[in-house]
Amino acid sequence: MRNLIQYYILLFVAITFSTYAQIKVGDKIPSVLLKSSNDKEINIASINGKYLLIDFWASWCAPCRAGNKKLVKLYNQLDTTKFEIVGISLDKDPSKWKNAILKDKIKYLQLIDPNGFEAKSAVLFGVEALPSKFLFNKEGILISINPSEEELNKIIKNEK
Repeated sequence: MRNLIQYYILLFVAITFSTYAQIKVGDKIPSVLLKSSNDKEINIASINGKYLLIDFWASWCAPCRAGNKKLVKLYNQLDTTKFEIVGISLDKDPSKWKNAILKDKIKYLQLIDPNGFEAKSAVLFGVEALPSKFLFNKEGILISINPSEEELNKIIKNEK
């Protein structure tokens, strides 16, 4: 009887952790439905057939806002048929998020998961600090977490 109880406890723990497992290199992009800055629901898994950089950020995060400037510059140089950037904000206040998008002149797709670090997407991706970036290849497989500018530029150069 004792072994049976231990078995069920281990099974419960395994199921709990597998349900909330953090994404790792080699994993497929998860299906997450979020609202865009245009109030449309977008599933990030539907963006496929090109490299995809997902950038977790927030309007109150100074390093994120500085990073937005670099990403805007990068985005303006991209062939968006081969490489896409998607921002996911963890802002709890959508108006501050939308104001930051305007102020930072962000043109690439912006999504919000307004529950901060407890947001489903943040937990699924294992976001513990901002900004956090995740790079997926054309097949939707995670190939890098927090890729360097050099790594991004190399991929972009090879895709031209």
